[in-house]
Amino acid sequence: MLNKVTTSLATAGALSFSVVSTAFAQFAGESPDVAGLPGGADEDDLRRIIVDILASVLNFLALIAVVVVVIAGIRLIVSQGEDDAKDKAKKTIFYALMGLAVVLFARVIVGLVTVYLAQQVG
Repeated sequence: MLNKVTTSLATAGALSFSVVSTAFAQFAGESPDVAGLPGGADEDDLRRIIVDILASVLNFLALIAVVVVVIAGIRLIVSQGEDDAKDKAKKTIFYALMGLAVVLFARVIVGLVTVYLAQQVG
């Protein structure tokens, strides 16, 4: 059941993210300038856009992990001492927390890599 909920949340989030970005693109005005073209954006703007997109995706994944932990906590409470349900809820909490740790480390790695690349380029 929780796997179905997690899959549904991930699918809904990815779909809504793609729909929202398309909707915002229609109302944002002109297309952004592309680096390397005449009158294009500089490399710092492109780097900032990529970092912002990565940060948004990682924030969304962290949100999903927290929601999964909350749902698993509710399942743990509702299990009423049944060993199978209790074990499944504990495993779900453990794996969701491990996923959250991976997302947080990914965020740190993205930050370090962008700072390193900015120093190498600039």
